[in-house]
Amino acid sequence: MTTARYRRIVLKLSGEALSGEQGYGLEPKIIKSVAEQVKEISALDVEIAIVVGGGNIWRGKVGSEMGMDRATADYMGMLATIMNSLALQDGLENIGIPTRVQTSIEMRQVAEPYIRRKAIRHLEKKRVVIFAAGTGNPYFSTDTTAALRAAEIEAEVILMAKNNVDGVYTDDPKLNKNAEKYEQLSYMEMLNEGLGVMDSTASTLCMDNDIPLIVFSITEEGNIKRVVQGENIGTTIRGK
Repeated sequence: MTTARYRRIVLKLSGEALSGEQGYGLEPKIIKSVAEQVKEISALDVEIAIVVGGGNIWRGKVGSEMGMDRATADYMGMLATIMNSLALQDGLENIGIPTRVQTSIEMRQVAEPYIRRKAIRHLEKKRVVIFAAGTGNPYFSTDTTAALRAAEIEAEVILMAKNNVDGVYTDDPKLNKNAEKYEQLSYMEMLNEGLGVMDSTASTLCMDNDIPLIVFSITEEGNIKRVVQGENIGTTIRGK
């Protein structure tokens, strides 16, 4: 069996990645595919934490455009991430992968509250841990959650799985056929060029804590395993 390059990872999934081509809600085939791919890397003795967005159900930005209070809209988005996390937990446990959901907003009947030491203990016991409800605070994205939790649990890398692009490009490849894909980038280059891979708060957290980020496509089966094993796919962002 090929060994993994990373011992402990944070897998960042956008909410849209779980909705498939329909662009909203949950697509059972996608949930099953993600769960199977997570099972593959679990078999490589990798400790796996997951952060899921909620954009397939609700976006705080939409609420703001409706005139809704920004904090209220963001809290609604956090609840959407909990729904996605529970769906993913169910998909993982249906194929025999023990999984725990930890939420930043306390709801004990649904999931555990986020406790750093308990999360690390779950990982050491080879349970998948899904971090839901963002940081528990409005004005922070799930990208920032991924960066923060990765630093807290001392993850070696953040794997950012996309459903509509296979890396970071100089321009939108769907609109510009001449857009070129980056293989390597620094966080400073990403910020200075305004590439929009993740927000500046998340980028700064990753840069300050020396956590590399790999952006790749989740639509091709087996890509998560390829990245974990060190294959050069997608775009790697690191350092200054």
